[in-house]
Amino acid sequence: MSRSSTLQAADLSGPERSDAACPALPLQTMSFHSSFQAWADLRMRRIQALIDAHLPLPTATNPPLAEAMHYAAALGGKRIRPMLVWAAGECFDADPQAMDAAACAVELVHAYSLVHDDLPCMDNDVLRRGQPTTHVRFGEATALLAGDALQVRAFEVLTSNPQISACIQARLCALLAAAAGVRGMAGGQALDLAATGQVLDVGALSEMHRRKTGALLKASLLMGLACAEPGHLQAEERRRAEAVLDRYADAIGLAFQVVDDVLDASADSATLGKTAGKDAAQHKATFVTLLGLHAARDLARQLLGQALQALDTWSPARRQRAEPLAELARRIVTRSH
Repeated sequence: MSRSSTLQAADLSGPERSDAACPALPLQTMSFHSSFQAWADLRMRRIQALIDAHLPLPTATNPPLAEAMHYAAALGGKRIRPMLVWAAGECFDADPQAMDAAACAVELVHAYSLVHDDLPCMDNDVLRRGQPTTHVRFGEATALLAGDALQVRAFEVLTSNPQISACIQARLCALLAAAAGVRGMAGGQALDLAATGQVLDVGALSEMHRRKTGALLKASLLMGLACAEPGHLQAEERRRAEAVLDRYADAIGLAFQVVDDVLDASADSATLGKTAGKDAAQHKATFVTLLGLHAARDLARQLLGQALQALDTWSPARRQRAEPLAELARRIVTRSH
């Protein structure tokens, strides 16, 4: 299977699923002796099953809102954020049920953000994941409500399983809320809107994208770690782990956006699954417009090196368990869409 197909969503469309039909990942699949390909494929199927369980396909009596929510969240995507939840959590023997809830919740928030980003009052895009955007398919009002409902549903997912300790639930909610709010994704989007047509330097552009794109990626990693029971890690060990994940997240979060800018300037819409060249058409500052295409690619490679260096500070045993994190970083930088 090719690299690009690794991060394609598995086709698990079918009848409505319940939580009971979505058992936790079996322990034997956690083996780090298996290939990354097998690891990723399993989790791609897992996140699709979780989304289908928490956003069941609408029946004839369901309103269009439910269909729009499912359309926005379930139909494709790279699923990088839930992958990061599992990759980080599995380094520390985190609770599988908590990781499942965190992985699903972060993907629902990501889906909500895309629905709102595509609206005419924001980025005004008509293509997402190779399909018409949610507002094109369902209308602006329904798309707006679908985004709102997806965000709320994420927090329902985090707090609906009594088998997950209240302490972990609270920490997961706090991390996700902070990443999605004014200090994170929403604040970054506001900066992006205000900067349209303005001249930015690399520092200002980097800060904007650390909030708009990087905050939710960082939250995914920290949520994975937070799924480890409080007594499972000593306080100092947890602080050291957070520091490593923080450095790794800063690097991959910025690299993700740099690569997005490179692809927007160099790939076509069919490959990207969204409108190519949109940033230039809207006169937005990008890493390509500020640095040039080759320098932007070099920056992405430098950021990859920083992410891998952060993981190298762990012990050999921990580094082996963190190989999915290392491979995810590589694929973020070398992806074609």
